[in-house]
Amino acid sequence: MISLLKKHFISSKSAVVGLVLVTSLLSGCGFKLRGEYLLAPELKTLYLSSQDIHGELTRTVKQHLKVNQVNVLESPQQDKPELRILKDELNRRTLSVFANGQVAEYELIYTVKYQLVFAGQAPRDFSFDLYRDYQDDPDLALAKSRELSLMLKEMRRSAADRILRDMATITR
Repeated sequence: MISLLKKHFISSKSAVVGLVLVTSLLSGCGFKLRGEYLLAPELKTLYLSSQDIHGELTRTVKQHLKVNQVNVLESPQQDKPELRILKDELNRRTLSVFANGQVAEYELIYTVKYQLVFAGQAPRDFSFDLYRDYQDDPDLALAKSRELSLMLKEMRRSAADRILRDMATITR
């Protein structure tokens, strides 16, 4: 009986040590669970503007803002910040070709440029690129078209997450 208790105590002790080790490693490298972003209080109400106000990225950013309890204004106000989406653009670069000369693989490059404007301050410019590889197959054009559409949707979601992560680091 005592040996059974010792075994159980030692194994639970090692489990606790292992859990503490894993937790400290994850927190040490900056790992955070995704979820709500801790935005500065002055960013809890803002106006969102865009070159393409009905575009997919603008809609996705607006959804992400609302999920994170940000009040998105219908019109600009002098004393509230403005998030301006200046550009979102998709380019592609050929990575490989088939023996017959058709493109086999592309690298998709999604570029996003935006500004954050606070009243009485110069705009803060931000930009980033997201990269994805996309394999093309002319024999499966419909399936590949659907795959590309899903990939672009995922890239826009990643871009919206990136914008909110950038906003969470801003202090005035």
